[in-house]
Amino acid sequence: MASLNFNANDVEPATDFEPLPAGKYLAAITDSEMKPTKNGTGHYLQLTFQVLDGPCKNRFVWARLNLDNANSTAVKIAHGELSALCRAVGVMAPKDSVELHNLPLMITVKCKPRKDTGEVQNEVKGFAKKETANGMPAQAATGAAPWRR
Repeated sequence: MASLNFNANDVEPATDFEPLPAGKYLAAITDSEMKPTKNGTGHYLQLTFQVLDGPCKNRFVWARLNLDNANSTAVKIAHGELSALCRAVGVMAPKDSVELHNLPLMITVKCKPRKDTGEVQNEVKGFAKKETANGMPAQAATGAAPWRR
């Protein structure tokens, strides 16, 4: 038995988050970490994106880039995705993944079934520059700080 000093009337109940609907979202990377692959023979860069606007504001979605993998095709794909991400946020030669944090960009989110459970999960499948209403990149349209663009 555990002693609890808790009143559920004082706390909103947790909700089960459904995957984000497929589409394009304004987002920013809030966290990044190199993690070992499941088989331990390589590493992937895990990126945490937070949606910045719209009905899904403040929701999170994750991407994994296989930057160190025995499968050369996986590495080539990851390098292409990282190049697209770098171009989208305007940081062409990052020395550390933290340089990509808090810079707004558009991400394309897809929905796919998990191989193990069949449940639908999100997958980030594209990166693009944040655009202003007139179609110009936000960096060129304003002198605001990167996290305000």
